[in-house]
Amino acid sequence: MSEKLKRDALAYHQQGQPGKIEVVPTKPMSTQLDLALAYSPGVAEPCLEIERDQRNSYKYTAKGNLVGVISNGTAVLGLGNIGAEASKPVMEGKGVLFKKFAGIDVFDIEIDEEDPDKFIQIVKSLEPTFGGVNLEDIKAPESFKIEQELIEQMNIPVMHDDQHGTAIISSAALLSALEIVKKPIESLKIVVNGAGASAIACTKLYVSLGARKENILMLDSRGVIRKDRGELAPSKALFATDRTDVSTLEEALAGADMFLGLSKGNVLSPEAVKSMAKDPIVFALANPDPEIPYETAMASRDDIIMATGRSDHPNQVNNVLGFPYIFRGALDVQATKINEAMKLAAVRALAEMAKENVPETVKQAYNDPTIAFGKEYLIPKPLDPRLISRISPAVAKAAIESGVAKSKIDDWDAYVVELEERIGIHQSLIRHLISTAKRNPKRVVLVDGESSKMLQAAYSILHEGIGHPILLGNAEVIKNRIEELQLDLDGVEVINPMIEKAKREVFGQLMWEKRKRKGLTMKQSIKQMRNRNNFASMMVEHGEADVVVGGVTQDYPSALIPNLRIIGKRAGVDRVAGLYIVSSNNKPYFFADTAVNVNPTAKELAEIISLTAERVRSFNIEPRIAVLSYSNFGSSQGDVPTKVQEAVELAKQQHPDLIIEGDIQANVAVNPELQKEIYPFSALAEKGANTLIFPDLASGNIAYKLLMEMGGTDAIGPILMGMNKPVQILQMGASVREIVQLAAIGVVEAQKA
Repeated sequence: MSEKLKRDALAYHQQGQPGKIEVVPTKPMSTQLDLALAYSPGVAEPCLEIERDQRNSYKYTAKGNLVGVISNGTAVLGLGNIGAEASKPVMEGKGVLFKKFAGIDVFDIEIDEEDPDKFIQIVKSLEPTFGGVNLEDIKAPESFKIEQELIEQMNIPVMHDDQHGTAIISSAALLSALEIVKKPIESLKIVVNGAGASAIACTKLYVSLGARKENILMLDSRGVIRKDRGELAPSKALFATDRTDVSTLEEALAGADMFLGLSKGNVLSPEAVKSMAKDPIVFALANPDPEIPYETAMASRDDIIMATGRSDHPNQVNNVLGFPYIFRGALDVQATKINEAMKLAAVRALAEMAKENVPETVKQAYNDPTIAFGKEYLIPKPLDPRLISRISPAVAKAAIESGVAKSKIDDWDAYVVELEERIGIHQSLIRHLISTAKRNPKRVVLVDGESSKMLQAAYSILHEGIGHPILLGNAEVIKNRIEELQLDLDGVEVINPMIEKAKREVFGQLMWEKRKRKGLTMKQSIKQMRNRNNFASMMVEHGEADVVVGGVTQDYPSALIPNLRIIGKRAGVDRVAGLYIVSSNNKPYFFADTAVNVNPTAKELAEIISLTAERVRSFNIEPRIAVLSYSNFGSSQGDVPTKVQEAVELAKQQHPDLIIEGDIQANVAVNPELQKEIYPFSALAEKGANTLIFPDLASGNIAYKLLMEMGGTDAIGPILMGMNKPVQILQMGASVREIVQLAAIGVVEAQKA
C-alpha cells in the first residue's frame, strides 16, 4: 500500500463522523406524542406483546433485519491476530457491505476474548438482539468449535463467513466448471492445499455436492495430511488419507482433476499443473497473490479452467456474491439457522444464474460484450443487479422446505419486487458508472488544474483507472501543490495554455473558422486560447482529449459558454440542459433542468423532457416523468401551469411511448397512494414519478440544493445533456467525489461516442 493510500484510508475513516456506520431512526421523533409512543409510556405495549410471544420481536423491533457482525480479531485477513479493537474497521466495513448489497442493518461487536468457551457464552447471550450472527475473522481451529456450538445453542442463523462464504462461491464455480469439462463430481480427484477454516468448509461442501472423500487429498504446511502422521486435529482428521505413496504437493497433483488453493502465494509450479489430468480445474484463491500467477497458469496448458480471488482476472471467487443475499433470505423467513440445504441452494442459484443471458448493464460495466457462460465466466459478476433476486429467494425457499423457517412467503413475485426496492439501485448505478469507465479509460482534461480538489480528483481518476487526467495550469504551481498534498501524479500531463504559443495558434485558427461570421477576428481567436476553458474545449474538439471537466473555481455560465461556442450542441438539439441524480431512501430520482435554462418556453421544456428521458434510459432505467407546477391537472391557473401543459402535450406527440404527466405538484408526483386516491387517472398513479422536470431553473436548483442540505440525500451532477462531445461542468465548490463521478460519466459518454 502506498503512503498516499495509507493517508487517504486514515482520512476516509476519520473525516466528518469517525467510522463508517451510524444508527438512523426509522420513526418520527418530533412531537410529544412521538416521544410518548417511542418511549414511555407507549413502549410498554410492544414489550408486553413480546413477553407474551417472543416471535413478536420480529413484528415490533428491528431484530428481523439486524445482523451482528462479531469477531475477536484473531484472524483478520492479511493482518493476522491484531486483536478485537483493531478489527473494528473491518467489521464496520462488513456492515456497510450488508447494507449496500442487501439492505441489512448491522451492529458490529468486537469481543476481547480468545477463549472459545467464553466467546461462545458471550455471543449466545446476545441472541435477543439479533436476527442473525455473522462470525468474522476468528482463527482456526477455534472457529470450528465456536461456530458449531453457537449453531446448536442459538435459535437464529449463525455463519462464519470466512469458512462458508468462500465454500459457497467456489462450489458454484466448480459446478459450472464440471459442466464445461463434462466430468462427474463423484469421480473428481481433488487436491486441497491449505487446511484452515476456508479450506475445510470448501471441501465439506464439495462432499455435500457429491465429491468422494477417498478422492480428496488435503495438504497443510507439513505436506499431505495422512492418517499415519499421528495425532491430528478433528478438522484435519476428517480428510486424512490412507495413501502412503504421496507426501508433497507435486506428488498429490499428478493426475488430479482439481486443485483448490487456500494457502499462500506462489507455491504451485507450472510443471505441477502440467502433470494434472485433462481439462484441469485450478482454483488458486490465496490473496493477494494466488498459489500460481494467473498468466503463468494459463500459459502452462490450453485446457485449464482457472479461478482466483482477484478482481483483475476472470472468475473472481468473491464472498460478496454470497453472504449479503444468504442472510437476506434467512432473515426474511425468520430462519433458526443457515443449514446445508440453504448453502446448497445458494450454490445452485449462483451456478444457474451464470448460465443465463448476461444483462447489457453488466457487460457495459465490465467492458466486455462477449460475457457468457464458459471457461472465463463460471460465476456471476459482483456488480450483477440480479444477485439479490436469485440467491435470497433460493435460500428462503430452502429454509422453508428444510423446516428451519418460522415464517413463510406466499407471493414470491412480490418478494422479488420487495428485494429490489429494499436495496434501491442508486449505489449500483454509481458502481456501474465507475466500473464501466475503468474498462476503457479516456483522456480527461481538467480545466482547473491548480485547484487542490481537482488535483485530488486527478489522483483518484488516475489510480482508480477511470481515465487519464490532463491538468491545465501553471506547471510550477501545480508541482508545488502536488508536493503539499503529497500526491502521486507521476506521468500526468500538465499543460499551461499561457506558454503554448504554437498550440494557441492552431486552436485559434480552428476557433476562427467556427466563429468568423459571428464577429470574431483571427487575432481575437488566438488570444482567447489563453483562457483554459476555451483551450480545454478545443483539445476535445481537436481530438487531443476526450472529456472536458471544469467549473470548480468559477460560476457555471463562465465554464459552460466556451464549450457551447467551440464544441457546440449535438445535431438536432436546440437547448442543452442539466440533470441531477438525487438519491432518497435508496431510490434514484432524476431532476432537470437544474443548471442551464433560466425560464424555458413550452417548446424548450419539451426538449428538456426528451433529453432527460434519453439520459435516464442510458442508465437502464425507464423514466416515469412528472412535469412539475404549483397546480395539479389544471387545478390552478397561471403562466406556469399553462406552459407545463403545453410542454407535456408536445412531449407526448414527440414521444408517445413515454410515461409522462403534468402539470402536477411535486408531492403528488412522487406519492402514488395520493394519486390513486385523488387522481386515479394519472399515468403515474401506479408507481409514482422517478423523473422530475422543473418549470424553471430557480425551482429546480432550489429543490435539489435544499434536499442535499436538509433532507439527508445524496446527489450526482449536474450532468450536462445535449452536447456534441463529452463536457461536464461542476457547480463551484464541488467536492472531490463529485468531480470523480462526473469524470466517470464523461468517460462513459466518450466510450459510447
